[in-house]
Amino acid sequence: MNKYQLYRLIGKNADLKTERHPMLDKNRFMKFLMIFMWLYYAAILIFMGVVMAVGMKGSYNGVAAFHVFDGGLLYLLICDFWFRFGLQETPAQNVQPYALLPIRRSFLMNVYLSRAGLTWGNLYWFFLLVPFGLIAIAIPLGWIAFFGWLLGWWLLLVANGYAYLFCRALIMKHMAWLLLPIAIHGALLAIMLVPDKNPLDMPCTVLMYDFLQWKLWPFLLTGALIALLYWANYKLQMGMVYDEVAKKEEKEIKHATQLNFLNRFGRLGEYFKLEVKQRLRNKTVRMSFLAGLFMMVLFSVIMYFSDVYDNSFMRSFICLYNYIVLGMMTLVMIMCYEGNYIDGLMSRRESILQLLTAKYYFNVLLLFIPPIILLPLMIIGKMSVWMNIGYFFFTAGVLYPLLFQMAVYNDNTLPMNTKLTSKQGNTAQQIVSIVILFLPIAFEKAATALLGEPWGYVFLALLGIAGVATHQYWLRNVYKRFMARRYKNMEGFRASRNS
Repeated sequence: MNKYQLYRLIGKNADLKTERHPMLDKNRFMKFLMIFMWLYYAAILIFMGVVMAVGMKGSYNGVAAFHVFDGGLLYLLICDFWFRFGLQETPAQNVQPYALLPIRRSFLMNVYLSRAGLTWGNLYWFFLLVPFGLIAIAIPLGWIAFFGWLLGWWLLLVANGYAYLFCRALIMKHMAWLLLPIAIHGALLAIMLVPDKNPLDMPCTVLMYDFLQWKLWPFLLTGALIALLYWANYKLQMGMVYDEVAKKEEKEIKHATQLNFLNRFGRLGEYFKLEVKQRLRNKTVRMSFLAGLFMMVLFSVIMYFSDVYDNSFMRSFICLYNYIVLGMMTLVMIMCYEGNYIDGLMSRRESILQLLTAKYYFNVLLLFIPPIILLPLMIIGKMSVWMNIGYFFFTAGVLYPLLFQMAVYNDNTLPMNTKLTSKQGNTAQQIVSIVILFLPIAFEKAATALLGEPWGYVFLALLGIAGVATHQYWLRNVYKRFMARRYKNMEGFRASRNS
């Protein structure tokens, strides 16, 4: 088998991996929901493209619509960068299944880096760009100019994708690297937004206009940037994959946390210790926890020092995010980490029920962190105290019970220490996360619209208190349904444990 045939085979396997995902294969509704959401956002982009092309025409003192649009080039690239999180895997994550096969790891890395550049995901923004360009460029300037403009956008999106892969690999290695894209994008946004006139508007407009005119220099410059980012990704990810596969960074634990004060609670206390130690000792869980804390503080600091998030929706979103994020990062994948030792858990009667109870108590205790972080915002009046009370109890008594339902259906094991080459959850879990982040806001707005403030938040709190008061009943219900599926779930845990 030559390299081209091997390239096609690896590409075919990657496509089949998505099509035959166990969660999608078992759940037709989830597959339908994925397609619906894909088409829904595509329709929104098409609508925005048409509206922007028509609205910008002649609205800026005779400046062409595409010049105005191109001036915001960096805004779109920044949005594209952050939207890729959770949707695009790094090539290093795809190399692991082939680690034991007689295939050069350098060849595998080149295959997946090439596929990352040629992925259809880099064309998703074309749902916005194509309708805009047809109206604003193709009609007045012709098809040749239109295709040059589109080609320029595609090259920039490919370069942006490689920049994302580079940063994502660093972030998966150490969370502190998240400051790199935040610092770069924050500096760019400051340069564009702080002055009265955006100094980067004209360079972006000239660059895209030269693409439109098929001048050579922008294509050479962008091609050189793509080549540089490709090389940087290759070197970085090859080294990091080697370190992780070879377990180069493993260290002995010198000081073990005992948590002896929990011994009085018996087996429930032991499972509570397990929750604590997962976040202290296991790399994957610890990094997720720290990432959640970092984003909570970041949103709160931005809201405290600026007026960017002073609208009603963003206040509700930040309040909800602070209360749900720490629990959601583990509960949406509940039992997936336990899949590593599920056989031991199943050897004792009702140990799963005690594990679920300990998880619930631990995550309820985590809800006392957000009020501390949001306290300065409540003091200066940017965040309602009643909103915090409402979301505190609503999260504990309504959102957590919903997330605990995933314990019945999750059957894929996730590694607890391997980060770079590990599986990162499935599409169903990502969709549940999105629903949990946005549906409660709609519910809150409906409650406050009907009952007014603060009674809408009191209603949320009462619903949550009811859920907390009945937690033993719905936890036992989750336990019984889990046990009814235990053999099917255990088969999935075992099959995915070393995949």
